[in-house]
Amino acid sequence: MLVAAAVCPAPPLLVPEVAAGAAAELGDARTACSDALAVLAASRPDLLVVVGAAPRGGGYDQGTPGSFAGFGVDLSVSLGPLPQEPAPDAAGGPLPTSLAVGAWLLEHARWGASPLAGVAVADRLEPAACAVLGTDLARSAERVAMLVLGDGSACRTLKAPGYLDERAAAFDAAAARALGAADVAALAALDAELAAELQAAGRAPWQVLAGAAEGAGLDGRLLYEDAPYGVGYFVAAWS
Repeated sequence: MLVAAAVCPAPPLLVPEVAAGAAAELGDARTACSDALAVLAASRPDLLVVVGAAPRGGGYDQGTPGSFAGFGVDLSVSLGPLPQEPAPDAAGGPLPTSLAVGAWLLEHARWGASPLAGVAVADRLEPAACAVLGTDLARSAERVAMLVLGDGSACRTLKAPGYLDERAAAFDAAAARALGAADVAALAALDAELAAELQAAGRAPWQVLAGAAEGAGLDGRLLYEDAPYGVGYFVAAWS
């Protein structure tokens, strides 16, 4: 059963070593992420599932490595410490970028409240399939917490990665309301095609969360909302 969730953005710039001279610009977002992770730890989970978007879906065991070398930084992370008895079918890695950012956040927070598992969600996965995946993940332990990583639209300004799209602000506003209110139905109703056109990488992971939280009765708080670099970033805590 899902007992808590933290929603965080997944830009590599969240990692100070990657952001370099611009690291201070996302300082408030990092602080909000730390606060959201504290909510997860307080929920006393049996398992923390880290969920993020990737070109292809797949599972990652605790201890799977990741790297930010592709962003010009010699920095490695891992999804928690390698278990004493690794699973025989453990994924070879490396972690996709969204899960690597999640691993960095957990290392930064010195996570030790529970074992970990990672799930990459194909960014084009249909909403119904996201819901089914979320339901399955919520059943993977008696007390499940989720760290969900994903960004809003990348089309908020002329200099945004996806240029300016007049629909982006409304999409992000709807996503922020849903995340802040733990509104499962509103998250599930986000338009997958529109999200793809707006380059909103968080759509699929958020809809996995919606499936996991169905019937859990969680309350939500929006801890951070902004669009630096023309991309919508949100931090929320559900408990």
